[in-house]
Amino acid sequence: MAPPLLTLRDINLTFGSNSLLEGAELYVSQRDRVCLVGRNGSGKSTLLKIAAGLVEADSGEKFLQPGTTVRYLPQEPNFSDFETTLDYAQAGCEAGDDPYQAIYLLEQLGLTGEENPSQLSGGEARRVALVHVLAPEPDILLLDEPTNHLDIEAIEWLEGHLKNSTSAIVLISHDRRFLENLSQTTIWLSLGQTRQLDQSFKDFEVWRDEILEQEESDRHKLDRKIVREEHWLRYGVTARRKRNVRRLSDLQNLRQQRRDRQTDVGSVKMVATEARSSGKLVFEAENISKNFSGRDIIRNFSTRILRGDRIGFVGPNGVGKTTLLKLLTNELEPDEGMVRSGTKVEMVSLDQRRESLDANTNLSDALTGGGNDMVFVGSQQRHVISYMKDFLFQPEQARTVVSALSGGERGRLMLARAFAKPSNILILDEPTNDLDHETLDLLQELICDYSGTILLVSHDRDFLDRVVTTTLAPSDETSGVWIEYAGGYSDMLLQKNSSNEANKNVKKQKNSKSGKSKNKVHRMSFKDKHALETLPEKIENLRTNIINIQNQMSDPEFYKNKTEELETSVVALSSKEIELAGLEELWLELELKREEIEES
Repeated sequence: MAPPLLTLRDINLTFGSNSLLEGAELYVSQRDRVCLVGRNGSGKSTLLKIAAGLVEADSGEKFLQPGTTVRYLPQEPNFSDFETTLDYAQAGCEAGDDPYQAIYLLEQLGLTGEENPSQLSGGEARRVALVHVLAPEPDILLLDEPTNHLDIEAIEWLEGHLKNSTSAIVLISHDRRFLENLSQTTIWLSLGQTRQLDQSFKDFEVWRDEILEQEESDRHKLDRKIVREEHWLRYGVTARRKRNVRRLSDLQNLRQQRRDRQTDVGSVKMVATEARSSGKLVFEAENISKNFSGRDIIRNFSTRILRGDRIGFVGPNGVGKTTLLKLLTNELEPDEGMVRSGTKVEMVSLDQRRESLDANTNLSDALTGGGNDMVFVGSQQRHVISYMKDFLFQPEQARTVVSALSGGERGRLMLARAFAKPSNILILDEPTNDLDHETLDLLQELICDYSGTILLVSHDRDFLDRVVTTTLAPSDETSGVWIEYAGGYSDMLLQKNSSNEANKNVKKQKNSKSGKSKNKVHRMSFKDKHALETLPEKIENLRTNIINIQNQMSDPEFYKNKTEELETSVVALSSKEIELAGLEELWLELELKREEIEES
């Protein structure tokens, strides 16, 4: 067996008085697919920087096989000193690398190479940074949050590219589906130490929970042993002085073990403050359209959103997800059509760019509004330090300015602000950015328990599948036509594929019939007449069945526990929609045939 390309062994690193890494390890061999997971602030990015040679550990061994090429993707790339995106993309290449590979990858990701790096959007910047590390085709790729700011189409392209890559890959990501589809080995970094699971991220959470349960059991046993020893010291035989001294020493050691035994930083305590219920109808849109600079963003779109709906908005960056959201919530006026809001609507929004956060204010003032140490959570007052702890902030961070917070900390701050306000509608625009998996789990539980209405824009496929009951997606990137699908992202793909198959079958039938002789038909057969008479009733019955299935699938309770019943319903819905399309096509064909005979 070949030795690893990269070895990190017994890595220790301290920041100030805090120990970040204690004996951490990482081994990377040829074509490995390793995902590095752990809580925000656990040291994942730091360990990756040590592997990339950007940070030096206090102690430990690092070895890189001679001649091995490594490329590191940071969360925030530096584009200074580069005039175009192509300049930055090709800067990652060395002598012997194919310079045209960077041009090809930029084109694949929708860029020309002539863009000014200082004027890029978040998604464009991430694409250019990816090309910078992918173009050289290195032996090892170290990727820190590669899917940040990417839309679903770009994420799926990146997934496919990495699957076919010959590079060994170590990646950090909050995107569960991305990790599940790519990883073969999982490294869990917790309390400064690493544990390895030789399986994909798909199996990680069960494995992690078993370890945590065992550690909790061990702590409980240690506590009981301490109680027994204390009881013996108080009431045991005092004449055996030497034994007493030894057992006292043992007890002191046990107590020290208990003090030294670290526990995790805890979990976020998310509770949304709910207002009184809204009316049954929340929003209704009739034939709304919106055009920017001659381009249709939304065209002739209609929908009804009812209390308790969980609506997901998906599509490429720039296609109009946020615009549609703003139209439905009356933040924007449509060029055509009408939007009506229901009664007793109380909305709370979480914006994706976190622009409502003042970078110069401190954490405490961002929560309280300044002037005091109390924060209103619904109608109740809580001390800001207590509320901060619910979202994993330490008391000493109260005066930390927002600009000094990490991306994950800013995300938790936005959630803390949003959930303190009474609402019956939560508008979440990319809420999962920079959140670790445990926080995402809790956010998912909160949404599922929330009795109000959720409007969610997200590129996180797994999160969409777990949360939403209806998905809105554009039919393409240019027409402005939006389509409503029952279920989450995977359900949408299944329905789109079924619809495409139905369209292909109809097209084949048309092509087949167009090749036949066009002799005039003088009369209809008995079979055709009978079909023309009976088809309307069959079509109406099918439509009723489809509506019944859709109504069943629109109930939020239906998605709380996805079982075989959900899969059966999705398959049945797709099958009936295909059958309906076929019957409607047949009826139209027979009706045209009847009119042709009557006119002849």
